[in-house]
Amino acid sequence: MSEDSSALLSRLQQLQCHFTWDLKKDVDPKILITRLKTDIDFHWSQCEGGSCFYSLLAYCRYLQDQREEALSLLNQSEETIRESYGDESERRLIVTYGDMAWLKYHDGDFAQSQSYCQRVEDILVKYPTGSSGSLLPEVYGEQGWTYFKVSWSSLSKAIECFRKALEVQTRDTEWNAGYAIALFCREQWVFENLQEDEESQATKQLRLALEINPNNAALQCMLAVKLVAYKKYQEADGLVEMALENDPDNPHVIRHSGKYFRNRNRLDEAIDMFTRGLRRDDESDFFHHQLALCYKQKKIAEQFRRPFSNREEVRKWRRICISHLEESVKRKRPFVEAWAELALLCAEAGDMSRAEEAYQQCLKKLPEVEEEKDCQTIHQRCGDFHHYHTKNEAQAIAHYTKGLLIPLKKYEWKLCAKKLKQIADRRLAKNRGDGEALALLGQVARAEGDSKKAAFFYEKALNYDKDNEEYLSALCELRLELQGSSSD
Repeated sequence: MSEDSSALLSRLQQLQCHFTWDLKKDVDPKILITRLKTDIDFHWSQCEGGSCFYSLLAYCRYLQDQREEALSLLNQSEETIRESYGDESERRLIVTYGDMAWLKYHDGDFAQSQSYCQRVEDILVKYPTGSSGSLLPEVYGEQGWTYFKVSWSSLSKAIECFRKALEVQTRDTEWNAGYAIALFCREQWVFENLQEDEESQATKQLRLALEINPNNAALQCMLAVKLVAYKKYQEADGLVEMALENDPDNPHVIRHSGKYFRNRNRLDEAIDMFTRGLRRDDESDFFHHQLALCYKQKKIAEQFRRPFSNREEVRKWRRICISHLEESVKRKRPFVEAWAELALLCAEAGDMSRAEEAYQQCLKKLPEVEEEKDCQTIHQRCGDFHHYHTKNEAQAIAHYTKGLLIPLKKYEWKLCAKKLKQIADRRLAKNRGDGEALALLGQVARAEGDSKKAAFFYEKALNYDKDNEEYLSALCELRLELQGSSSD
């Protein structure tokens, strides 16, 4: 490498852009590109990152070695920013110019690369941040959208970037929207976890973002989804109605309004929304999975209908549910939960061969699941698979226990605890000296926070299995906990 190119590379490495952010891409590139194209189509204004997506899409095309298209997209990025922001465009162009400098460098056009480096440096001189470690809010904002789009595991980084942008520009429409959306995606609150008298951070931020930009349909739907947890149904209904009037074709509105209707058990409306979404994106595992969940709810409702359920209707809803789950798992990165659901439904339909195949796929892909709430749900479903269909009690206990030990007191956690109690009680009815069953009750009591009750069951378990080190260790820990609480 010549001295000149070495010096240029050093300048390039100082730039803030997609080439220097060390992006971890969890999302399949094809899916990411499809989503970015959709976002560009439906974000005409600057309120939801519309001006940022051209440059990120350009970087994706560069990674696919489609450099001409990457260059074209960066030119579109500059044009869009100038049209949207006019005299205030310069600071918004820092990332685009940085990407352009890197693209020209990789094309061997060092002169143009140096020119774009100089443009960025001139902007930074004109608009100093006041601290060498700080970035301009426009850079933090674009970095936030990038982290948000490319990787679920980078969601915390996205939230932090939006937060830093808002420290400088507290009422900015785009940064407030980005911060609200990222918090909404991170929270994934379950109704049981919420305090009805106190709204969550995401809910409060969604309200603020809508105060600044009242007609943002996607934010209206997200807030409606959150408000269901607080039983604020009238306000939520009004928000969804407005969103569907404001922007009915927006894929984010379709997605979140569909989830809203499903959460409200308005299944026909949810099915209509998700079907519309599928017509727009027939490769979407999300819409197939959501439709499967809707039809599963229809099946369960029919099964419990009184005085009599219609068995043919139950079979029909189950059949449709399975067909959508099969479509979902065909995708390159399907929801692992879909495999677990498919195993249960196929077993219920009597197709144990396909059920076992789906179960094994679920186990194979389970290590890829990062979110605890998803792991808990999958373990609960796998427990049910063994409990009800394979009659393998040991495997059922193992999965229910793994779900129980994930410290999220959501619906699936309660199911895991309930099933473990039922198994233990049934075994104790047959044999009052079943040490393993007593220890199971001790484990559930401990997970429920009742140390005294847990110690009682472990003591009884040791009466029948005196040398069990696991029970003895648990009992010692519980006694220490009880001593500590009594001394307090």
